[in-house]
Amino acid sequence: MEAPSLAAPSAEAPAPSALDAFRALRHRNFRLFFAGQLISLIGTWMQTVAQSWLVYRLTGSAVLLGTVGFVSQIPVFFMATVGGIVADRYPKRRIVVITQTSSMVLAFLLAWLTLTDLVRVWHVVLLSGLLGVVNAFDIPARQSFFVEIVGKDDLQSAIGLNSSIFNGARIIGPAIAGILVALIQEGWCFFVNGVSFIAVIIGLLIMRVKEREIHSGSTEALEQALEGFRYALSSPTVSSLLLLVALVSLVGVPYTVLMPILADRILHGGAKALGLLMSATGVGAMMGALTLAMRRGIRGLGTIAALAAAGFGASLVLVSFSRSLALSMVLLMPVGYCVMLQMAATNTLLQTMSPDRLRGRVMALYSMMFMGMAPVGSLAAGFAAERLGTPVTLAIGGAACMAGAGVFARWLPEIRAEMRGK
Repeated sequence: MEAPSLAAPSAEAPAPSALDAFRALRHRNFRLFFAGQLISLIGTWMQTVAQSWLVYRLTGSAVLLGTVGFVSQIPVFFMATVGGIVADRYPKRRIVVITQTSSMVLAFLLAWLTLTDLVRVWHVVLLSGLLGVVNAFDIPARQSFFVEIVGKDDLQSAIGLNSSIFNGARIIGPAIAGILVALIQEGWCFFVNGVSFIAVIIGLLIMRVKEREIHSGSTEALEQALEGFRYALSSPTVSSLLLLVALVSLVGVPYTVLMPILADRILHGGAKALGLLMSATGVGAMMGALTLAMRRGIRGLGTIAALAAAGFGASLVLVSFSRSLALSMVLLMPVGYCVMLQMAATNTLLQTMSPDRLRGRVMALYSMMFMGMAPVGSLAAGFAAERLGTPVTLAIGGAACMAGAGVFARWLPEIRAEMRGK
């Protein structure tokens, strides 16, 4: 299937309205997915914050915080291509059920270790690595599953709404985690996360989806992997979008692993401050996701990606100068808004441009750039924070994002030319 025109749809599209953001909810399967994810993601964000605080409490080390971030995401970089092939060859719903169940088991195991006071840092590192392996298969399948449950016409709404609940949970989950960690301990956050997976698994099982299954030999599987890379390299639009995502994920997104240090050592607020900072980021990110969901058509999304990357970098630089919890929360809102807008716009462009037979592999490349580069950045950010300090590390990352956005903006005329030729 040829990639659709990227210019024509938006030229005739009506002005966006708030109701446009919710048009994907007219599909029963997406409503089931939406409800399950809303519950599950609150638990996921509770675990994310509680795990960061657990590592910080056990070690007080920025390097180990970066190490855990590295180990949790580096499997995506090395294995996402395999996950993309699997997503293109087997029913996506079946894959997501298996990956979500595996994530649930890992969350319960971490909860048991923590609640029984048996947990050690190496346990967290090991379980984080295993979760990274699971995500290498989950992300390509889950992202490319949207087209099957809503179709291309409502794809932008589905991506935007999924991003909005991801970040709505990012507001609620960290706030709850901050309170629970301060009052009792991290283990209960991990337990709640394990229970929350039940909702999304039930939603997936009761969907009515026409599943397809394609079996191929190992030689053909290798060729399929190479085909995905060749497609990305042959398209200036796809390759430049992926490069910008890689840069921002490498030097900017790792700010999250430094949040415990920012909350405790710089702002002197402890676990509650960490929850508030993460929630503030989530407020901005949810607004960014809803902004994209309200749009119809994809014209101008390349420009939006460039501006969002620049705005993310500038906001991160401003955060590095703040010594006030309230001001830091305000400044983290545009950080969340811009990075979510860039990633969601890129996701929409890549899925819309990709042929159906390659979509899983293209989303695997997106996963490699988004989540696969972040662990390298997390490790580097941990070492940099130990030597330069957290504020300087944040400022350097923000400045690099701004520079990358400027370079990407110079490619926009070539990108528009490719879009018109589709």
